[in-house]
Amino acid sequence: MNTHRVLEPTLKDILDGIQPLREDWVMRFKIIEELEDVVRSVESLRGATVEPFGSFVSNLFTRWGDLDISIVLYNGSFISSAGKKRKQNLLGDVLKALRQRGGWNRLQFIPNARVPILKFENASISCDVSIDNIQGLMKSKFLFWVNEIDRRFRDMVLLVKEWAKTHNINDPKAGSLNSYSLSLLVIFHFQTCEPAILPPLKEIYPRNVCDDLTGLRTDAERRISEICAANISSYKSDKSRAINRNTLSELFISFLAKIEDPFEQPENTARAVSAGNMIRISEAIQTTYRRLVIANQNQISPLDMLVRPRISRFIATPAGNSSYNAGHHSRTPIGTSSYMAGQRITTHSQISRSVYSPSQAQFQTHYTRQASHPNILSAQRMGSRPSSSTNQRQENQINNSTSLRYVPHSYIQGESVWRPKSDQ
Repeated sequence: MNTHRVLEPTLKDILDGIQPLREDWVMRFKIIEELEDVVRSVESLRGATVEPFGSFVSNLFTRWGDLDISIVLYNGSFISSAGKKRKQNLLGDVLKALRQRGGWNRLQFIPNARVPILKFENASISCDVSIDNIQGLMKSKFLFWVNEIDRRFRDMVLLVKEWAKTHNINDPKAGSLNSYSLSLLVIFHFQTCEPAILPPLKEIYPRNVCDDLTGLRTDAERRISEICAANISSYKSDKSRAINRNTLSELFISFLAKIEDPFEQPENTARAVSAGNMIRISEAIQTTYRRLVIANQNQISPLDMLVRPRISRFIATPAGNSSYNAGHHSRTPIGTSSYMAGQRITTHSQISRSVYSPSQAQFQTHYTRQASHPNILSAQRMGSRPSSSTNQRQENQINNSTSLRYVPHSYIQGESVWRPKSDQ
């Protein structure tokens, strides 16, 4: 008997319910554009660019995920390195401009954090704005590139994030884990399972990335991306490498926890986790494991231990019947790996500008590739899937930053956008 026959379809249904839809991408791009308009009105930020990072750029965000944005200061073609005091002052200027403009909710300035942050909410999406967070952008790119090695990585990260929220262990403000730490836990698990799914990260980039972010930004980012692209290609093409064929359910229940930030030594990404919360996190892992085993043995749906009650209404699928839709809207996820179904809709055309950008050109709302992929965005807008050959060509271009062009965002006008209730 397949002990995972209950859990496997449940995990697939959870992914269908939590991964971002077209409108989730549209709303975030719209926020970026609106913030860019505000930044342009601030005299002290003349020439600055607005660039997203975090889970949005790494394509590891759920429908209710936060949006991280960096305001990158103009410093010619060189990487800027503003001091903390200047960052505090500049974010204060942005705060004043946002208040004058109006329409930005729950404004909160946190100047004395390790990284000064301006928080706000727009369209029910929580946003964190920082200054010159180039390191955060590069870390986001790395996670995006890691996903190129095996699409199960993204699925596992989304599932682990939702599971952690269900057990109240994904809130650094309350002394538990942040989402970046959870992503690193998945990386560690994929590196240590048998056979390994991911290589040691030093085989992707042998140096400390953050130390190499100096000088000309285009040169620094190009060097890093070229090295990573070559090493990832070499790893994927190694025919002597044993292939791990574990299902999502097998990987999920074998999930173990360890926290270490491999990109910025010796930073501790779990520094906000207290000793008491460490025990609670460990108990959540152990309890979930035991209950999943029992649920599989007794053919009981494990949904309640994997997703929050207010999220389960977007899933509402009986265990073992992943085709059931419970009367919900028929929705086409974008950015899903969907390797189970053998097809995939990518969002690389929309986020590749921010991931692989070699220039300081101002961030625009929507992007697509030039002649090599002229129809990828229009296919997504119509709700259809790009051809498998188009997908394959996109996946093979890990480092193609020269074939991008702007796409007008006028198609947003008049579009009916349906969104679930905010996670906040």
